[in-house]
Order: sequence, then structure tokens, then C-alpha cells
Amino acid sequence: MSNEAATATTTAEAAPAPEPIPHGLGASLQPADARAKTEGTFPYAADLWAEGLLWAAVLRSPHPRARIVSIDTSHAREMPGVRAVVTHEDVPGSPVHGRGKADRPVFASEVVRHHGEPIAAVAADHPDTARMAAAAVIVEYEVLDPVTDPELAFEADALHPDGNLIRHIPLHHGDQSATGEIVVEGQYRIGRADPAPIGAEAGLAVPRPDGGVELYLASTDPHADRDTAAAVYGLAPDRVKIVVTGVPGATADREDQGFQLPLGLLALKTGCPVKLTATREESFLGHVHRHPTLLRYRHHADAEGRLVKVEAQILLDAGAYADTSAEALAAAVSFACGPYVVPNAFIEGWAVRTNNPPSGHVRGEGAMQVCAAYEAQMDKLAKRLGIDPAELRMRNVMATGDVLPTGQTVTCPAPVAELLQAVQEYPLPPLPKDTPEEEWLLPGGPEGAGEPGAVRRGVGYGLGMVHMLGAEGADEVSTATVKVQDGVATVLCAAVETGQGFTTLARQIVQETLGVDEVHVAPVDTDQPPAGAGCRGRHTWVSGGAVERAARMVRTQLLQPLAHKFGMSTELLQITDGKITSYDGVLSTTVAEELVGKELWATAQCRPHPTEPLDGAGQGDAFVGMAFCAVRAVVDVDIELGSVRVVELAVAQDVGRILNPAQLAARIEAGVTQGVGIALTENLRTPRGLIRHPDLTGYSLPTALDAPDIRIVRLVEERDVVAPFGAKAASAVPVVTSPAAIASAVRAATGRPVNRLPIRPQAAVVTGQ
Repeated sequence: MSNEAATATTTAEAAPAPEPIPHGLGASLQPADARAKTEGTFPYAADLWAEGLLWAAVLRSPHPRARIVSIDTSHAREMPGVRAVVTHEDVPGSPVHGRGKADRPVFASEVVRHHGEPIAAVAADHPDTARMAAAAVIVEYEVLDPVTDPELAFEADALHPDGNLIRHIPLHHGDQSATGEIVVEGQYRIGRADPAPIGAEAGLAVPRPDGGVELYLASTDPHADRDTAAAVYGLAPDRVKIVVTGVPGATADREDQGFQLPLGLLALKTGCPVKLTATREESFLGHVHRHPTLLRYRHHADAEGRLVKVEAQILLDAGAYADTSAEALAAAVSFACGPYVVPNAFIEGWAVRTNNPPSGHVRGEGAMQVCAAYEAQMDKLAKRLGIDPAELRMRNVMATGDVLPTGQTVTCPAPVAELLQAVQEYPLPPLPKDTPEEEWLLPGGPEGAGEPGAVRRGVGYGLGMVHMLGAEGADEVSTATVKVQDGVATVLCAAVETGQGFTTLARQIVQETLGVDEVHVAPVDTDQPPAGAGCRGRHTWVSGGAVERAARMVRTQLLQPLAHKFGMSTELLQITDGKITSYDGVLSTTVAEELVGKELWATAQCRPHPTEPLDGAGQGDAFVGMAFCAVRAVVDVDIELGSVRVVELAVAQDVGRILNPAQLAARIEAGVTQGVGIALTENLRTPRGLIRHPDLTGYSLPTALDAPDIRIVRLVEERDVVAPFGAKAASAVPVVTSPAAIASAVRAATGRPVNRLPIRPQAAVVTGQ
């Protein structure tokens, strides 16, 4: 052997062993689709293609309210390359659809109720031809005055056959005659926010030989979408199949059904595949938004600052159709007092129809709006009493065992005091005066136009809460199958990966339970049993629980022959790092050896304990579980220009159990950043019901320059015993809490009331300085 070869051999032998690949619960396992997304090979719906493909376009109303006198499609049908035009007359099944309530027409027929409502759809050989043909459909309107103020909706003529009032919840808790020594009042408005989904909303419909249709969509609730589509198409559900394509990300219902349903109609009519890729303008016009909300509050407290009574009126603008407004109102009314002990509460909540764009499910709906209001009230109360705002909050925070205004006892961990203390004690960031003036980052950006002498720093707090899973009797259930063959595990579950990390979690669960390293999660379609919608942490809890139960059943199948051979129960065997060992050390083998030549599988369901609807007084055990968050915001405000820079957000969150540290941190940081947009920039303006500037130039999302330093200072792991793994939802509660904390900090910096979100510059200007 040569010296070179000997040296190489020695070096190889001395080299350290490679780091083991992290796996199982508690590890920061990399998402399986991370590489495909970064390399641009992830299969988004906008990238799909099929032989004989046609392109679709939708004609939308330019008016928020009008009667339709006539619809003339003859010019569009005669255009070269046009293969089909459909209107309300071509809908063979149900003419209406909707997430929470079916009250929204597939195509407007007699009236239009909001700007952008679909009237007709076209399929053509080229996308430009389809758009020109849609524009060639002639609609004669009788334009009517729109009702855009939700307060006027109570007395206005009925905008819908079901009336203008969608839901009214009167919540009565405690003694209505109770009063406090100190009373503060306020009125607050929350603007219309858009979910602004990443990537184009798109879909592909392919007709089937049996007369059915397959829809390829980035759906977040494929079985519900399938059932809706089947009802509209007049088909049995088993003749409609939805295949979920790659979902770019979702903080709301990802694909609006107003995009999905015309595709299938056109595919069935032409017998050809039909594709639609919406422009950003069409997305703004078509999908639902966060509910604009008007809130009036009166807080009563004793001389020590302890809350005695909260009175509130909450008015949600649902827009033209009901969608999920009833559910959003339930959350708003139930959490109207926040994570505080309130012995007496009297809340009135309404959701009404207007001629504004439809509102619906957006992350933290209902809870976010009331959080901004009740935290503003806590600041007012602290100022009136001369008490530090954090101290006032600490005197009132709830804990496990306390009672919500709905009468429900908080049985889950509620470490609100610990969360608040964590952010309160975290060191504040240095003041700008501690750095050279040329390095100052003034409000307004790196080249802030203001003068340093006009900048004031403020510190504010926010405490927020959300419910997990559905509410008020919603049947939350998910089904999963786990298969193991040749040492490779496969998970089949119709839980859609929307960016919340379910597919990564499913792999970790199977790795932890079975000791198998290679785990694949199958693509989602409606041939699988339903798993429900991808929102409110459902899939971490319900679908993750189903995967765990199925994996445990497979584990039993794997261990039973060994246990029988050695005369012991399976409970005396454990799987660790791919090895099977007995409690006494007699048995020691590997999972890989025991799986040779075997195919094992099991299917299981997870269904949390039932809830109940709120009664006529707003009382009832409506929620399965809750999650809590505390945020301390530090802002710099130019009091002459009204510009605001968020310097730092310190976050402490109740997470139950950390399942994937890196993924959890990313979810919290993303939620906080979304909250920055809600607080400062995101406002979809709709004067007289018309969406102004429906693009990402007119609608300002926070950029990397707007993102502050985010410090996750405490993650409280107090497991919820009724949840699989003890984990809680992580994404919604920082979205709910951070806008309130930012507004609180701006109040501290300026002394101004700040009663609107997003915060307008004029609200932060201080005169007479």
C-alpha cells in the first residue's frame, strides 16, 4: 500500500461520523417540499396543462348594486376561438353556494350585490380570446344606490331574499346593574384586510368519460368544495373529484369557489379541459376579506383597576353574502372581553349584509377585531387610574379554571400571567441615541424624511386569545391511514398542507411511533376520507391525532408477534432509534428486520369532544380549546409626519408542546409580521362599494423593510391533556395580538387615542409640540 493510500485510509477512519438526520417529534425536521419550492419545481395549479386545453375568463359586475335588465352573449359566442359561454341559465343544479351558508349565486341573474360579482364565464382556445369574449358579453344594468354603511343596513331595503341581518348574538353574563367606580368608553373601527394569498389563484377542470368532472385546485377543504361543486353541477358527489395541487400558502380560504365552479361548468359543456388563472385584480374582486368592524365599548373597574363589567356593541360588515360571518361573530362576541376575568359582561353582536365585497374566513376572524378594541380600553383605563398598563393587565388576567363571559370554564392551560411577565421583563431595545446618528433608521424607511428630534418612542402591550378547531357544535373529525411496506411508511390523509406544516408533522409522528426513517405523505384528493378544512390549527390536532392513532395500530401489529413469542404484552416493548427492545433486555432487534416481507396498515379517526351552540343569552360550551399570546411592541413615531416604525416585537406564547421548533418559530414570526400589516398598512379601500386599486400597489403589504426585530422570549409548554401530543394552534394568536400591541405602543408614544386599524398618519400626529 502506498503512503498516499495509507494516509487516505487513516483520514477516513478518523473522520467523525455524520450528524444523524433529525426525526420524530421535537426535531426541526425540514419540510419535504422545501427543495421543490426553492427550485421552482413545486406543482402549482397555475402550472398545470392538459391535451386540448381551453382557457376560461369570467365577466364581473362593475357595479356594487344593480338590477340586471338583460344579458346578451351572442357577440361573445360568435368570436373565433370561443367554445362556450355560460350564465345563470346554464347552471344545472343549485344556483347558489357558500362556505357557511349557501346564499351566493354562481352567476348573478336578476341583481348584482357587490363589485366583481360573476355574471358569465367563457371558454376559448387562447386566454386573450377568453378575456376579450368575456368583455364582449353585453349586460344592461339599472344601477341602484349601494348600501355600504353597515349601520344603515338595519333600516335599508332587503339586499337579499334572506334579509340584511345574518346573525344577532346578545350575550348576558352576571349582574347587569353592576357598576364600577371608574368607567371608560371608546369607539373603534377595523378596516377591510385582504388575505393576499401568495401565488395566483388557479384551477383546471377535466371532464370524465362517465359524465363527471375532475377539478385540480389549491383547495384547503377539498371534500366541502367537492360537495358544493356536485350540487351546482347537478351530479352525485362520487362523480366529482377534487385533486389538491400544490398550495402556495393560505391565511384564509385559499381558492374562492367563484373561481372553481365556472371551470367545471365549462368543462362539462365543452367536453374539454378548461383552465383559469386569475389576475391579482380578479383575486381582489372575487375572494372574501376580513370583516370590517365597528366596536363600541364601556369598561367598568374598581379603584384598584380590577374589572367589574364590560359592555360592548360589535357590528361586523359581512358584505353581500353570509359566508362564515355567523362563526366570526360568535368568536368576536365570545372573546370580546379578552383573556381577562370579567364577572359581568353584556355584549351585543350583529353581522349584516351590505353591498360591500364579501367577508369571510381570514386567520383570527372575530378575535382580532375585538382584541384591538379591548386592549385600547385597557390602555384608557390604565391612564385614567395612573397605573402602568402592564400592571393593570396583570391584575385582571385569567387563568385555568376561570369562566368566560359565555359561561364556559377554561379547562385548558391558560398561562396568561406568565406570558405577560415574560414580555414585560425582556430587556428593551437600545434607544437610537446610543448609536451614531447616521445609523438611525427613522420612521418612513432608511431615508426617513423626518427629523430625529420629532421621533418619540412608545412601548405597548397586547394580550390575545383564539379558539382552536370549529365551534358551536361543529363536528370536527379527520381520518388517516398509515401503511408500511419494505420498511417505508406512507400516510394517506386528506389534510391539505397550506403552509402550517401538517405533512412534516405527519412524518414526525410516524417516525416517532414506528421507528421508520422514510415516511411519505400521499397527495390529497377526494377519493380519500374527509379531513376537514385547513384552519384554526385543525390538522395539528384532529388530523395529527388520526395519524397518531393509525400509527399506533400499526405499531401493535408490528409488536404483537414478538410479544407473543416472548410471552409478554406489547406494552412491555418499546421502539427507540429504530430498535425494538423489551423492558428486561431479553429482546433486542431492529424495526427494519421485523418489517422484512411484511405489509402493515391501519386506518383511524380522531374526533374531539363535542361542543354546543351559544344559546339565546350567548351562553354555552362552544369551544374545544383556546390558545393565548402576549406581545410587547416598541415603536418609533415621527409625531410631525405621523409615520410609524415598529422597532421590536417581543412575543410569549402558549404552545402546549413544541413539535417542530424551527417550524413553530417560523409560524409565529410570520403571524406577527402579518399583524404589522394589519396595524399599519393593509386597508382595502371600497368607496361606495367599489374596490379601489385592486392590486399589490394600491394594497400595501409589509415588506422585509417593514418587518421588525421579532423576539420569541417565551414558549410555555403546558400540555393540553385533551389534545393529541398536547400541542396548540400557533399561527392565529400572534396575528390577533400584535396589531393591538402596536396600537398600544403608538398611544404610549403620542398620547393620541388611536381608535382605528390600520393606523392612519393623522392619528399619530401630535400638534403643539
